[in-house]
Amino acid sequence: MSSTTLEGQTDCGPQCEHLLRAGNTNCAGCGMSLGLLWLGEALDGKMPLVVIPACCGIVTAGAFPTTSYSAPVAASTFASAAAVATGLNAVTELNHEDHPVICWAGDGGTYDIGIATLSAAAERNDNIIYICYDNEIYGNTGGQRSSATPLGVATSTSPGGKAERKKDIMAIMAAHRIPYAATLSIAHREDFLRKLRAAQQIKGFRFLLIHSPCPTGWKSEPEESVDLVRYSVDCGLFPLYEVFDGSRYRINLRPAPPTPEAINQYVSRQRRYRSGSLDVDQFIAQIREQWRYLDTMAREFAADDAI
Repeated sequence: MSSTTLEGQTDCGPQCEHLLRAGNTNCAGCGMSLGLLWLGEALDGKMPLVVIPACCGIVTAGAFPTTSYSAPVAASTFASAAAVATGLNAVTELNHEDHPVICWAGDGGTYDIGIATLSAAAERNDNIIYICYDNEIYGNTGGQRSSATPLGVATSTSPGGKAERKKDIMAIMAAHRIPYAATLSIAHREDFLRKLRAAQQIKGFRFLLIHSPCPTGWKSEPEESVDLVRYSVDCGLFPLYEVFDGSRYRINLRPAPPTPEAINQYVSRQRRYRSGSLDVDQFIAQIREQWRYLDTMAREFAADDAI
């Protein structure tokens, strides 16, 4: 039985150790760090095989021959995390081994460079848990824009503020008709752990998306990272929901309608939003559009259940 000690850390007891070990080089306030700690807890003592492409997550391991991970980790190229995981899963099945195969990747290796192998593994319904910690930039290489970067955010390659909307990776994964996809919030611990454990009980391709603050890239205060995710959920920007078999949607938390005050509570704590680059009315319109879509899909799910 696990018990909470320090915030974001758990005492697994003598039977296991944290997936992310103390002494790692992750930045203070890194959302990925908390995600890794909770992933380790949700595994309930099972030893995973982890694939990590080029991203902050692989730098976390540190210099050979030591590592900050307590599980076997395969370092893949930026584009091939899902393909490497496919191979590892084939080996575990051939040897009748019970090791969850997990991809742990940033948005660059998921939304952009790795989307081809991600799509291929999802189309084949390979037995993989793919987790994207989405910090909305190429955080490990200086903070360039990715297709996960939101509208209006300034990066090293979009200094005036990104002109395009953020890619909807959840809709893309749902279109593959995978058994399970879900969004996870580091500000909602019980929902986070429930979804990780639910994913382990399902066979086939599972996709989990974590909103993961990066104080360095977001130009935010490290101690506000959890609050930032809470604000993004509360204003409707980051919905918490699940998708089953690509078509059945379940909303896990319904926020109040978005307001300029709620939006400003989120964006004002990040200096990555350039003054004048964000049209709050447009921001709210996009949030409402997203929620109309989710509500429509969730109503169809409820109607199917009634039938």
